[in-house]
Amino acid sequence: MPPSVPSPRRVARILRTSLFAQVACALVLGIVVGRLWPDTATTFQPLGDGFVRLIKTVISPLVFCVVVVGIAKAGNLKAFGRIGLKALIWFEVASTAALLLGLIAANVVSPGSGMNVDPSKLDASAVDGKTGGGSLPSTSEFVLEALPQSAVGAFAENSLLQVLVLACLVGAALLHLGHTKVPAILPAIEQAQEIIFAIVAFVMKLAPLAVFGAMVHLVGEYGLGVIETYGQLIILCYAVAALFLVLLSVALKLVTGLSLWKFVRYTREELLLALGTASSETVMPRMMQKLRQAGARDDAVGLVLPTGYSFNLDGASIYLSIGTLFIAQAVGVELSLGQQITVILVLMLTSKGMAGVPGSAFLALSATASALGVIPAGAVALLLGVDRIMDSMRVVTNLLGNCVAVFAVSRWEGALDIERAKKMLNGEIAFVEEDTESVPKAEVPVRADGGGKSEEPTAEARVPAVEEAEDPASDPTVSEGKAALAKAPAGEAS
Repeated sequence: MPPSVPSPRRVARILRTSLFAQVACALVLGIVVGRLWPDTATTFQPLGDGFVRLIKTVISPLVFCVVVVGIAKAGNLKAFGRIGLKALIWFEVASTAALLLGLIAANVVSPGSGMNVDPSKLDASAVDGKTGGGSLPSTSEFVLEALPQSAVGAFAENSLLQVLVLACLVGAALLHLGHTKVPAILPAIEQAQEIIFAIVAFVMKLAPLAVFGAMVHLVGEYGLGVIETYGQLIILCYAVAALFLVLLSVALKLVTGLSLWKFVRYTREELLLALGTASSETVMPRMMQKLRQAGARDDAVGLVLPTGYSFNLDGASIYLSIGTLFIAQAVGVELSLGQQITVILVLMLTSKGMAGVPGSAFLALSATASALGVIPAGAVALLLGVDRIMDSMRVVTNLLGNCVAVFAVSRWEGALDIERAKKMLNGEIAFVEEDTESVPKAEVPVRADGGGKSEEPTAEARVPAVEEAEDPASDPTVSEGKAALAKAPAGEAS
């Protein structure tokens, strides 16, 4: 029998209800429009930029709420400190492995060999235009910048590290004072968190428009010809990223027993959105929701994921190591083993200060070239044409690397519900939007007939036994309380 063709009504229902289908269609449509009408690139660019702005609006308050609630509910500040230390260890190991993998691949394949580029003919000023004349912070500056100078300024500047430090201080203060002294603070923060998740749900409905606008801008402005010019470099970077993700999946399986492929399937909407908008920040709120519902404890999610956005840039590490050798090979400079070790050491430092800095990849490459002293600074301009194409690789690899870190560190600290995680990734429990669910981790089982997940829980399922508790007289605890009061002396009863 020939395969059944979905009916138009079914296709329409999938497009109406599935964010993945909407984003995928927008992605393809954006590529087609950008290819056929490249002049419209700037016209549709505000769609993607506006969506990113809306998401960035809620990231800082969301991280603050999740971290404060996580610390307060965990009830142990030392455990929170252990999570942070273990996360930093994981980040350093993972990013160093990514740098080494990229360096080895660039030595084996030599993507820049034979180009014989004359650096004097390159427009070095174009790099300044890309970076805005900025520079990467030094180690001391990076540490100081992580400390908030103003509580309002941390949120206004959307500085995640500063917000994290502030959240840790507030969470520690709540633990110190106890719920009896400040009984209204924690419930208020929890309620603010629910409001933020509701806002995220509203904004996510605009995701297909954002992906469409971003893809039209990308294809229309940069074209597809750059793929032909830098084909070998692009293929190498994406292949190394895929190999790194395979190694990450093995590590995840060994540490937690979970499957990275199943996690990719579980978060396919978010990954496709990050791919289309070339921004991992657009999906941070949803990723936090999905990780929490997949069994990772609130404090682990709230600390590890946002910190990884600054400290665990695996995709960027792969690109920087390959890019450095590509530039050297293109201008005819052969780097010795000692110089390549210098590349690793420099990039281990510069990659930590990249987050939030415009043109940070070029600043890191320029800093590496200056440290080596044998690569002309203007040669960095060789990567201007291909940098935007690499965004998708960097974003997806960074995002998956940080999510694996959340699971691994949570398991390491005993903050991961393995059984729930396996059920969630196997599709036995459905993801529930937290703005419509009073209990974020309420399980939604698959249908008994095996036909897939059940629909959204009914009101009766979401608010169990409300009717039975409405009559105070029928509540045995109320009756016992009344009896105790009746027997108590008058002074005690008051």
